[in-house]
Amino acid sequence: MTEFSRRGWLATVPAALGAGLTLGAQGSSKARAADDPSASPFGFCFNTSTIQGQKLPISEVVDIVGKAGYQGIEPWIRELDQYVKEGGSLKDLGKRIADHGLSVEDAIGFFAWSVDDEAERRKGLEEAKRNMEMVLSIGGHRIAAPPAGATDRSDLDLKRIAERYRTLLELGDSIGVVPQVEIWGFSKTLGRLSEAAMVAIDSGHPKACILPDVYHLHKGGSSFEGLKLLSGQAFHLFHLNDYPDAPSRENITDAHRVYPGDGVAPLRAVFQTLKAVGYRGMLSLELFNREYWKQDPLLVARTGLEKMREAVRQGLA
Repeated sequence: MTEFSRRGWLATVPAALGAGLTLGAQGSSKARAADDPSASPFGFCFNTSTIQGQKLPISEVVDIVGKAGYQGIEPWIRELDQYVKEGGSLKDLGKRIADHGLSVEDAIGFFAWSVDDEAERRKGLEEAKRNMEMVLSIGGHRIAAPPAGATDRSDLDLKRIAERYRTLLELGDSIGVVPQVEIWGFSKTLGRLSEAAMVAIDSGHPKACILPDVYHLHKGGSSFEGLKLLSGQAFHLFHLNDYPDAPSRENITDAHRVYPGDGVAPLRAVFQTLKAVGYRGMLSLELFNREYWKQDPLLVARTGLEKMREAVRQGLA
């Protein structure tokens, strides 16, 4: 990764990310707390990875998420692909989601938008377009944009990645879906909050935004204090999870993620910061815990929601 001065651009973060991010925390009416001061300021969403080990069709997952009481769902593109392959209609799936009172807060896909190789990047944008059109078909307007294809590179120019992110955002404009720069803590590119913030700011696009994750902030060595420098409108969604005190940050993996409140992550500080900076969007439970994959999926979903609500309640008490 090329060296860059954090001091200069960090000073611009609150203004740059606080203005003009039109689909930020206010993007979901369900996510906003009502006038009741005791209500959570955040909504609750379910990332389908949390029960992907049970290998259920996405239609059944939607039913489970609805029954569990969530407000939003965050499916994976590969689940949508499988659904279509088996003869399903995305329009029908979108209706099923809406009938459960759920919003499609985001979707998880992998397309190489940030890589140096022009041919690979062109293919990545074609895949991004396909993914975005699928998300739109089920009623969604956001998609994750992780550094797929660039995780092993530490020498990529962040300013060039910012230009590529703008190109991705412009593609999203043409479809009606906003790509969010997702932080991957294990990646040598966009593995830190500061890097994602620089790319979002330097893209110069009014819909630029970041998709943070408690686990990935820890894995990549980002300070949770950095969230205080960002406006709540910099985020559309926030991946929520927790992690144990062992293994070490260097050796921890996705499989070690646990329910919020069952680990050592500074969730109290995270929730207080998010509330203070004006974030009023959803928290999306994203886990890959193999033990949870052995359990009844509805039980896992309900337990996850209870744990999220209790963690927020305690964090803001």
